[in-house]
Amino acid sequence: MKTKQSGVTLIGFLVILLVVGFFGYMAMKLVPSYTEYGGVVKAMNGIATEGASGKSLDEIRSELLRKMDFQYVDDATVKPSDITISRDNGGTSVLHVAYDKDIPFMYNIDFLLHFEKSVKMQGNVNE
Repeated sequence: MKTKQSGVTLIGFLVILLVVGFFGYMAMKLVPSYTEYGGVVKAMNGIATEGASGKSLDEIRSELLRKMDFQYVDDATVKPSDITISRDNGGTSVLHVAYDKDIPFMYNIDFLLHFEKSVKMQGNVNE
């Protein structure tokens, strides 16, 4: 028979529960933004593989926003001004999306997430 007990006390269990609960709440707030970013990346890759020859920037923007709609990306998340197209040194068109997302956490604490992605497009864009 043991003379000394082992295990977690009630106060120790409450502290562990508090820490796990805090990180669980933080994950519940942050995970949807990262899944939404996954939808943005998937839509960008779809646009890049379709090619851009003969399309203007506005046509590509509207097509990308429509594809992001299918990926459940909120309209307020990525604005048309966040979508740009540039050329790299080889003359290839590069689709670039950069946006910030502000997530209220608790009281006066917010998370500011910055997302940025660039993909090379097939074909050149009419500017």
